[in-house]
Amino acid sequence: MSITHLVTHNGGFHADELLSSVVLTRLFPMAELIRTRSAQWIEPGCGRIIYDVGRDYDAERGIFDHHQKDAPLRDDGQPFSSFGLVWRHYGRDYLRLSGIPEGDIADIHASFDRDFVLPIDLLDNGALSPSVAGPLSGLTLPMLLESLKPVFDDPAQDADDRAFNWALVIARAFVEASIARKASRRRAAGIVRDAIVQAGEGRVLELPQGMPYRKAVIASGADHLLFVVHPRDGGDWALNGIRLEDDGFALRADLPTSWAGLTDHALEEAAGVSGAKFCHNARFIAVADSRDAIMEMARIAVAEAE
Repeated sequence: MSITHLVTHNGGFHADELLSSVVLTRLFPMAELIRTRSAQWIEPGCGRIIYDVGRDYDAERGIFDHHQKDAPLRDDGQPFSSFGLVWRHYGRDYLRLSGIPEGDIADIHASFDRDFVLPIDLLDNGALSPSVAGPLSGLTLPMLLESLKPVFDDPAQDADDRAFNWALVIARAFVEASIARKASRRRAAGIVRDAIVQAGEGRVLELPQGMPYRKAVIASGADHLLFVVHPRDGGDWALNGIRLEDDGFALRADLPTSWAGLTDHALEEAAGVSGAKFCHNARFIAVADSRDAIMEMARIAVAEAE
């Protein structure tokens, strides 16, 4: 069936129908997006998808609302918003259209649902309060998107629609960036796994360029690795520590204390390495002007850590 119309409610908008629109307008670019509460439009019909309005959820009839009594729930009992319902049924097709390899679609679909979609669903249903973000509560994605609504005394008749279309562009950028990042991490994981094999029992992992590496290191059980080196744009090389936790700063091993905060000649003297250029004061990264120099710094860092 050819989809000719995408129908959601008019007036003030929220993150769930905005993000649903991101997915649906990508899949059905020729369909007309209609924002209305007119009964003739929010009744399921041939060629239309209705979402966040209509008080029904029936994928076969093309309606995806969550405001009705006995609203749809996930298998674990958590609520869906329209975004979660649309992602559930159309997310895999969206990923295919985005160029995600078929073998990665199931994992990225589930990961995006867990990390991006579910928080939107919970916030939209009042099952999660923005206050959990503390001082950053006003900077959550739903709050930022809703801040793009027109001010209350904007006299323009089309103010809500203009604001919705503007917010749609911004929402699309966040969705596309998140998915692109997840796909890139999967590509990086393959490169890191190969590099771990090459490293053998060595303490230093050499990568062909900067990329996410921690999760692949953990998944590979490469507990012996202490540092990562890779070339940087411009010809320099970096020496990085490996964090113990995703959201922490503690490392498996710090760079030498005597290097902290030094640059150029001072660092060359402290490290005894010609070409040493910089070491962060927190000792999680150092930079040198060549591979030879960074590998020598890595050797020294390993020796001190051991």
